[in-house]
Amino acid sequence: MDLFNFDPATTFSFLLTLLRVSIVLFVLPFFGGQTVPKSVKGALCLILTWALWPHLSFPGVLLPNHPFQLVLMFLGELVIGMTLMLVVRFLFAAVQMGGQVIGFQMGFSMINVADPLTGQQVVITSHFLYMTTLLTFLSLGGHLYLLEGLADSFALIPPGGLVFTVTAAHDLIRFAEQIFSMSIKIAAPVMGAIFMVDLALALVGRASPQMNVLILGFPIKISVGFFFLGVLFTTLSLHVEGFIAQMGPMFRHLLMALS
Repeated sequence: MDLFNFDPATTFSFLLTLLRVSIVLFVLPFFGGQTVPKSVKGALCLILTWALWPHLSFPGVLLPNHPFQLVLMFLGELVIGMTLMLVVRFLFAAVQMGGQVIGFQMGFSMINVADPLTGQQVVITSHFLYMTTLLTFLSLGGHLYLLEGLADSFALIPPGGLVFTVTAAHDLIRFAEQIFSMSIKIAAPVMGAIFMVDLALALVGRASPQMNVLILGFPIKISVGFFFLGVLFTTLSLHVEGFIAQMGPMFRHLLMALS
């Protein structure tokens, strides 16, 4: 007589779903960041697993018996999460790179703060643009597209069914190529304005050599930089909105290339 109505297939199905949700969720930005406590991450994984399991689950028979196959399946799940993570990190890498350029142009390269994602020291304008982009990304529902990509992985890639193809590698490289171009587009208004200030200061220094252009230039460049940094928010929101609109097709394309 079975008092607890224990079904091994159902238990293994829940464990496979928990494995996919936990590994993918821990490497995704915002959900698996270093600033989120581990207890909160674990609770979030369990809650999402219980919510997704009745609708998105794997058969329990897919759980391998051999430890080596179990390790390979674990590594495959990790690659899925890292692939989804890289797509989003490309956006924030471009924003931070543009902030580094802006900070160097404004003279803020000596003022550094700690990056919450990597723990490294970054220019204060880079961190400011990162936080602004993060709030814009969350307010526009970008985190929901991350969960949608997680849900699509259940339908496209079963446990142990990951195949890293050349097409997926080319797609990741193509996405990475956009970091430099997007960072220049983000920093272009401030770069252009400060270049005009430098040109005007050069003409003033040429006309009046007795003026200390270096001391005079710092407050002017900072003021002009902050003014155009405020104008930059509209352009930045448009870039983030366009990126979020492409996230769904990008995730599906990458997951199909990995299946």
